[in-house]
Amino acid sequence: MRNTKARETAWTGMLFALAIALSYLESLVSPLLGLMPAIKLGLSNVVVMYALLFLRTRTALLLVVLKALFAFLTRGATAGFLPFAAALSLVVMLVLLHLPISGYIFCAGAALAHNLGQLAGAAVLLSSAMALGYAPVLLAAGLAVGGISCLLSRALFAALPASAGEQRQGSPFKNKNLS
Repeated sequence: MRNTKARETAWTGMLFALAIALSYLESLVSPLLGLMPAIKLGLSNVVVMYALLFLRTRTALLLVVLKALFAFLTRGATAGFLPFAAALSLVVMLVLLHLPISGYIFCAGAALAHNLGQLAGAAVLLSSAMALGYAPVLLAAGLAVGGISCLLSRALFAALPASAGEQRQGSPFKNKNLS
């Protein structure tokens, strides 16, 4: 039992480090691609998706909390509050696991939920619905980022060795006919 706990702790630490590195990479690449503020490629969210599909829900939730705490400690309260939108994304992914959907719908649903969570958080922080004016841009970006996440996830999950573990039941990447 101790080995299982140590293995889970090691995986969580490695995935957290990967998520932070990918988040940093996104912050460098997004301006080069000409993306507007708050629009990211969602690379670190693929790490959370991996944890959800290959490990445990608890591990995925822990990654969401750790990412938000890291953002809070390194970039301040506002940056630490908005990543909790990933928790809404995680909830949507959990619901979608129970539906026979494609990998794109799974990833786009997660990206859209994340963006809606960010919009709601921004509206609360600004005490105004002014942030909601950005909704069409973020929702369109969510559809595009969902496609990118789907392609990356499909390639990543297919390339993983069998020792990576079994995918969770309901994973849209498990059945080749659905992705």
